[in-house]
Amino acid sequence: MNDEAHEQMFMNAVVTEHFVSQAARSAIVSEMTGRATVYMGAVSGALIAFGFLVQTSDVAPFVGAVLPALVLFGELTFAALLRNSLENVALLRHIRDIHSYYQQFAPEQPNVFDATHTDPQFAAAVATIGVRRKPAQALFSGASTIAAVNAVLLGVGVALIVGQVGGAVGIAVAVGVPIAAAFFASHVWYQQRRLGEIVDE
Repeated sequence: MNDEAHEQMFMNAVVTEHFVSQAARSAIVSEMTGRATVYMGAVSGALIAFGFLVQTSDVAPFVGAVLPALVLFGELTFAALLRNSLENVALLRHIRDIHSYYQQFAPEQPNVFDATHTDPQFAAAVATIGVRRKPAQALFSGASTIAAVNAVLLGVGVALIVGQVGGAVGIAVAVGVPIAAAFFASHVWYQQRRLGEIVDE
């Protein structure tokens, strides 16, 4: 095989890899959307059921059975969305490297393929998950949204338990709110640490 044929085969492989990476990113986004939708649907259904039951009977047994299941489901959904975010960043970095390879064929056209360190798509994705200059952006990621809802469920569950054992409403709220806040903060911190590791590699 001569050098020209070898170069053509390699270019075909790079283009295929680029296409596959983009398709994988699309699949990841679809999976994230589907998982979040299923979780939020379960939470919405449970809240509607609570609303009907509270008018007719004691909801304590139902709440005691459903809330732990929702919190567990939320934890699994958070873990899946965080994993998907990590995969998304890894694929973006891979695509960025492919762009860098493309750029060497037309260095006089910097607007077509940006340099590796100035790739706006990668920079925008990193900014969205808040692992660089604006860590508050991490509050708006898909995983953080699930963690926020799950933290509220946990805080409400703890407050209900306190109320069931005879605690006043004020005490129940005073216990549930800090637990929910700490639960959410721990998830955001964990997400930032994991994403920061892969971005800084």
